[in-house]
Amino acid sequence: MLPVKETWLVSGMRQAVAAGRSRPVPSLRRSQGRLTADSFCVHRIIEDPEWSLAAVPRLTELCLQHIAHNFTQNPILDRLLPEHQRKVLDRLPTGLPLAVTANLVLELIPLCKDYVRKLEVDQFLPPLKVDPKEEADDISDSGSDLGFGEVPMHHYDLGALITALPYLEELHLTYGVKDCGMNFEWNLFKFTYQDCCNLADAVKKCHKLKVFKLTRSNVDDDKTRLLVRSLLDHPSLVELNLSHNLIGDTGTQAVGKLINRSRLETLDLCNNKIHHAGAQALAQALAQNCTLTSLNLRLNYLEDEGGEAMGRALLANTTLKSIHLGSNMLSEPSAVLFSQVLAQNATLTCINLSCNHIGPDGGKQLLEGLAGNKTLTEFDLHLAEVGQESEFLIGQMLWANRHAARLGPQPQPPAGPL
Repeated sequence: MLPVKETWLVSGMRQAVAAGRSRPVPSLRRSQGRLTADSFCVHRIIEDPEWSLAAVPRLTELCLQHIAHNFTQNPILDRLLPEHQRKVLDRLPTGLPLAVTANLVLELIPLCKDYVRKLEVDQFLPPLKVDPKEEADDISDSGSDLGFGEVPMHHYDLGALITALPYLEELHLTYGVKDCGMNFEWNLFKFTYQDCCNLADAVKKCHKLKVFKLTRSNVDDDKTRLLVRSLLDHPSLVELNLSHNLIGDTGTQAVGKLINRSRLETLDLCNNKIHHAGAQALAQALAQNCTLTSLNLRLNYLEDEGGEAMGRALLANTTLKSIHLGSNMLSEPSAVLFSQVLAQNATLTCINLSCNHIGPDGGKQLLEGLAGNKTLTEFDLHLAEVGQESEFLIGQMLWANRHAARLGPQPQPPAGPL
């Protein structure tokens, strides 16, 4: 039976009608013979059409809502029944901390480990402070380098996840936080040495890894050397991206060793702190290398000493197809050497010297070297101050090379009889 609601009507009220006249409302008194204090009121019982049994959630649903709402503080998914686990997972927000969701992912690994080929993490939540009382048993007073009151802080260790994916081929990581706004702190972007050790151990065990990208993570020389040590003689790695970090000459020298002790084809060191010493180390490795096809050194500090070293390496190298040296404070001496590269190198198809101070004389040198080149199809000289005439003529030569590349090699006519 549906619940009811009470309605009280007062007898003796009058209802307005047309022409301003009124007529009495029929009396709703329960009995004409009873003239008591409530004789002018009627208690009517009617059904409530808005009430529904479905509007009252079950206790199980209320409990599942509470679990999903407080999942960050109390992740008890493993204690639920399978049908309840699915309902909780459907209600969880996508912005949960990695320290919470990683354990859920680990539970799914047995089902998906044979199918995962790429793992991309574009931000990490701030490192969690370890309770000093818990760390007191592990860190001795004599052996600790931490100051008074300082607590070691590290990000989530991806080792268990990465090593559990035997067919992982691509790994893209960025140790930072997006859209932090007014909550900005340098600590949000701190890639600790312990983070690097954990990552290096994991990558070393990932034998099928082909692409490794660690960008915008404040990777310095020491961390670069540690990572490179784990990648030496890697059986599968063909692309390494360490762009937008803090790598200097020492770290670049370690990368130079990696070039000839791996199968690298693409190397991106854009926007670091590489000077001429680091460029010379890369050039020395590049002169002997036979696998690398693309090198990006944009937004560094090579200057002419480093630019000339790269040019001399390209005179000996026969495999590199693309090199980016934009925004490296290069000038006319580098252009003179690259004019020789253009005249002798028959492998390069793309060169970028944009945002350098090549100058008009350097532009003429490059134009002269390009005169006999038939393989270069892209040559970016924007904001290099080479002069409009040189830039126009170089563009015409590149157009001819691209046109010839599209047509492909033309068959030679058969020789006629003697």
